[in-house]
Amino acid sequence: MLFLLLKYTLLYTVVLMMVALGGMFSERSGIINIALEGIMVIGGLAGVVAIQFIPATWNVVAIVLFSTLAAALAGMVYAALLAFASINLNADQTIGGTALNMLATALAMVIAKGVNGSASAKLDYSNRAFIYDIGPLTVNAFLFIGLVALAVSTFVLYRTRLGLRLRACGEHPQAADSVGINVYKMRYIGVLISGVLGGIGGMAYIIPSVSSWNFEVGVSGAGFLALAVMIFGQWKPMRIFLAAIFFALFKSLANIASSTVLASLNWTQNMYNMIPFIASMVILAFTSKKSRAPKAEGVPYDKGSR
Repeated sequence: MLFLLLKYTLLYTVVLMMVALGGMFSERSGIINIALEGIMVIGGLAGVVAIQFIPATWNVVAIVLFSTLAAALAGMVYAALLAFASINLNADQTIGGTALNMLATALAMVIAKGVNGSASAKLDYSNRAFIYDIGPLTVNAFLFIGLVALAVSTFVLYRTRLGLRLRACGEHPQAADSVGINVYKMRYIGVLISGVLGGIGGMAYIIPSVSSWNFEVGVSGAGFLALAVMIFGQWKPMRIFLAAIFFALFKSLANIASSTVLASLNWTQNMYNMIPFIASMVILAFTSKKSRAPKAEGVPYDKGSR
């Protein structure tokens, strides 16, 4: 039971952490990214389709790298729609993100049905290249990708000029512009980074756990849970990592309930699936007053104002 719990906790930790890190980069630059759910769907779809079209002669490393790159690029392209609407058109960022979430599931269904050549949006694939056994513990390739993403995100945000400029644009864009920083460019970069991490996170949610996925369900609210992780983590990489572990433990209960003492409660799987979302509402209700979001997030930048 312990190894089973650890397996799913690691899986969900990586997913929630990567997507939350993506949201962090976007919001640190000043753009609210509600579209993380949709970005995950598009990234997951691109990764699955890439796996289906990869020749059987490719080795494991090539399969993982190619499909992950496909998910990252798809997520980045989809996030660019949010960037264009929010930065160039000054559209409401929350409404734009919500629209992209709804579009993503519909678009994924159409593409999945087109790939299948049928009325089914369910795609089958092989995930053997992504899963490894380390003694009694089963892990997946995204665990290592996630750890690298966490280290790189921490370094970029706090130890590079890019990170400093991103944070400046999210806190006081007018001041950043006054010292020669291109706020529009920085905000584009922040949103595109969120697309890359969100796309990979969507693939990490779908691929390792099962060998088929019905895209009618999108990613079952994982993107919104990642938003809660980002807020609970105070838009800081290491805190996001710890928050992801916390929520992943709750998320794992649905996967292990039937094989543990929890089965005696006679709860349905849907009840266990609700627990992380209930926990997020309770936690955020008590901690939201202490949250310190970037001051300029959600505010369209007007170059003429000072």
